[in-house]
Amino acid sequence: MSARTAVLLSNLGTPDTLERASVKRFLREFLSDPLVVRLPRLLWLPLLHGIILPLRSGKTLQAYSRVWGDEGSPLLAYSRRQQQALQQKLQELAQVDLVMRYGNPSYLSVLRLLRDAGVEKLVVLPLYPQYSVTTTATSYKHLMTMLGQLGWKPDLEFIGYYPDNPAYIDALAESVREHWQQQQRHLLMSFHGLPQANIDRGDPYQRQCETTARLLAARLGLDDSQWSIGYQSRFGKQTWIQPYTSDVLQQLVGRGIKAVDVICPGFSADCLETLDEIEVEYREEFLHLGGEEFSYIHALNDRDAHIEMMRSLVEPYLVTEGASDSE
Repeated sequence: MSARTAVLLSNLGTPDTLERASVKRFLREFLSDPLVVRLPRLLWLPLLHGIILPLRSGKTLQAYSRVWGDEGSPLLAYSRRQQQALQQKLQELAQVDLVMRYGNPSYLSVLRLLRDAGVEKLVVLPLYPQYSVTTTATSYKHLMTMLGQLGWKPDLEFIGYYPDNPAYIDALAESVREHWQQQQRHLLMSFHGLPQANIDRGDPYQRQCETTARLLAARLGLDDSQWSIGYQSRFGKQTWIQPYTSDVLQQLVGRGIKAVDVICPGFSADCLETLDEIEVEYREEFLHLGGEEFSYIHALNDRDAHIEMMRSLVEPYLVTEGASDSE
């Protein structure tokens, strides 16, 4: 492709294979990031390597084994489909590539190929609708570090967040309405959690999650009794942002709500946290608490409305061949 502009879709990452060594390598890279775990390195790294990785890698491997498919990790499989679908929409306007903050395809390997191909401009879209230092900021920092290592200075556009983007809200609402064709139930919007200390330091993530939730509820015409918000994926003993998804499920049963649909608007692609934590662990927890019906509404993945939203985000920054030739 002769496009002088490349679009990079960026997501978190995943193990390469369903092997303990691969899972451990991925967790080591992820949890060693000082923007992900904000603890003193002298305290955290010995704990990570001596206790957490030996214990957690086996449990995480078991969880991945429950969601691993013919195409490998679901996050990578859906991300590749997103890349291919966006490429079809953009055609010759830009080359679309996929990068992962941790693991493969790595920033360094993809950026090197783009540099060598003569790409002049990068439009980077991290697929995190809500900004956080632990996701968006670390992606930007890593991007700049890798560009520095390569000695490459392309024109750069970095799209940092889109929690209230109308096309994003519309795509979410469309997926919920489609799920509700048979029956409408209480809607729980579950977002990935963060330590409360991150929010106290000024991370806007929780505020942006609440914005997304409020706009989605309004787009669906829900009143306050018909939806809830919660935060999942806690790790460690510190306080995380609340309410916790597990507590919300318990409160719903206490209110007599025995049927619930769960959507995870912060995840652009289904992954371990949605397909195992939500669809397996939280389902079992809800039924154990006395709930009767639990359904997970899948991430937007490669739905056309989602890909069209991506197109609308990146296209204003693309340089066409004609525009470039006329300059």
